[in-house]
Parts: sequence; structure tokens; C-alpha cells
Amino acid sequence: MVTTHVFIAVSLDGYIARQDGDIEWLLQRDDPTEDHGYAAFIADKDWIVMGRGSYEKVLTFDEWPYDRPVLVLSRQLSDTPVPEKLMGKVQFSCRTPGEVLTDLAAHNAHRVYIDGGQVIQSFLREGLVADIVITTVPVLLGSGKPLFGALNGDIELTLLSSRSFPSGLVQSHYRLTS
Repeated sequence: MVTTHVFIAVSLDGYIARQDGDIEWLLQRDDPTEDHGYAAFIADKDWIVMGRGSYEKVLTFDEWPYDRPVLVLSRQLSDTPVPEKLMGKVQFSCRTPGEVLTDLAAHNAHRVYIDGGQVIQSFLREGLVADIVITTVPVLLGSGKPLFGALNGDIELTLLSSRSFPSGLVQSHYRLTS
């Protein structure tokens, strides 16, 4: 069985990026002396599934940061070729969350990192997220791309742990109980 897991940062008012996709407000608060747990989180993940917006943001980084296969969910990109430098590292798909998990199970995947607001929202709506690690950054953006969107009903969560960092970041780990 494939399980999906979220590890993401948000502003105090719930945004993962400015409306134009800018995340400088997050990057400038990254303290390399603090271990926010990403290395431990990603260590047992077989695949990464992200949306087009996240993929396009990662393309602006100096180097490709992932050593696991990445599946980008996008209707726009699904019929386009993967860039040469990312061949064997990235695939594009326009499949539904349930279909994606079936496909990944066929690739012997067990634990999948889900990234990107719309992708996270679509997996949540289908009840396909096992747990969420949210790191809250002490900044109010006022507007932007929200982490959470409209849902078909309440999603119950159980707090597994919470910790704060000297930089002011607060990280909470939740298990979905519904």
C-alpha cells in the first residue's frame, strides 16, 4: 500500500507562496544551523509528487535538489517532453491522485512525499494523505497561494508533535484521523 506524506512551510496566515509564486520570505528565514527534520522526513520516501507550480519554482534553483524520482502532476505539461537534464529524474502526468498511487504501487513505491498547494489539496479531498508536517514561519503575507482550499467536509487531525526553533519557526506534525 502506498501512503502519502506532506512536509511544507506556511506563513502564519496560511500561505505557501506569494501570488506570483515568490518564496523569498521563506528562503531568507532558512537557518542552516537548525535541523527542521527534512533529511529525516525524506529518508524513507520512494517518490516525490508535486504540482507544476512547485516544479517550476524548483527549476529556478541553482541545481536540482532531489535524489528520488519526481512525478509532476500537470495537465499543461503532461504532453510535453521532460527537459534533457532531468531525463530519468522527472515524469509528467495528468492522472488523478488515486490513479497516481496505483501507478506508483506498480513501481513498488511505499511512501510518497506530496508537495505543492493544489496537489496537497487534491490528495486531501480524496482522503489520500497519511500525515502532514507543517512548519509555520512567523510572517504575515496578507495574500498569496493558500496551503488549504475548499474541502468536501471536515478533515480531522491528531497532533503527533510540535516544536519551536530559535529562529521563531514552529513545526507541527499531524496524522489524519478521518
